[in-house]
Amino acid sequence: MIPSIPQSKLFKLSYKSYVALFFCFLFAPLIVVAIFAFNDSMFASLPWQGFTWAWFISDSEPKLGLFNDSQLYQSILTSFVVAFFTTILSVSLAINNAFLFERKSFRGKSFLYILTLLPLVIPGVILGVSILIMSSTVANYFDDVWGIDLEIFRPGLPLVVVGQFAFITTICTLIVAARLRHFDLSLEEAALNLGASKLEAIRTITIPYLMPAIIGATVISFLMSFENFNTTLMLVGSDSPLTITLYDRLREGATPVINAVSLLLMIGSVVLAFANFLFQENSPH
Repeated sequence: MIPSIPQSKLFKLSYKSYVALFFCFLFAPLIVVAIFAFNDSMFASLPWQGFTWAWFISDSEPKLGLFNDSQLYQSILTSFVVAFFTTILSVSLAINNAFLFERKSFRGKSFLYILTLLPLVIPGVILGVSILIMSSTVANYFDDVWGIDLEIFRPGLPLVVVGQFAFITTICTLIVAARLRHFDLSLEEAALNLGASKLEAIRTITIPYLMPAIIGATVISFLMSFENFNTTLMLVGSDSPLTITLYDRLREGATPVINAVSLLLMIGSVVLAFANFLFQENSPH
């Protein structure tokens, strides 16, 4: 809706109703999940049996709470480990990719850029299966021909990190490159004229300018890695991240402890997003 163009009262009412319905559609499932995390029932559904904190703090079956569920604790820790390494690798390579595509001119640059974007349009399941087939082929070759067991190429956390890294790097690259594109190169040139080396100019001027984009890419990378399911499902081994553990629990029959985990994840995501927003607002543009 363009404010400068006169609009009828009916149109304004319709527009506001649409916006209200859209946000209701968006947030209603999250609100329902949050509410049933406190339902004193074995099932995350109606009827409402009363308010309880059991699904968070109970230490006994059958209502074993989240904070006393060792399997859930371990899966959350596993997800943190995978997200940490995926984020470090993705953001580090994204910064280099941004400088490569925004500062350099070379033959085949457009084609290489298209290849960089490909993981975004490949379904996560296909990406996971492709990485699994390739890594298993390499591992089987070394095992059969050389008698070397390359465990790192077998399904497990290293392969999960590689699978998530393959597409999250692309998103981080786009975020960092978008900010680098608007950087004033005369600032680096001034630093060079004052005696700074190229590396010093980038470290003291360019990187601080890119920091809002780097922080934003870090937050997005961590959250995407933490909640990834499709690619992770194809590559996971015996150590299951949280998404795989929740999937296994749902197949066996969901209890409100799943809602409790979901509520904490929602709170964590909101806190990270809000912290990133405050950082972006307070950073120089």
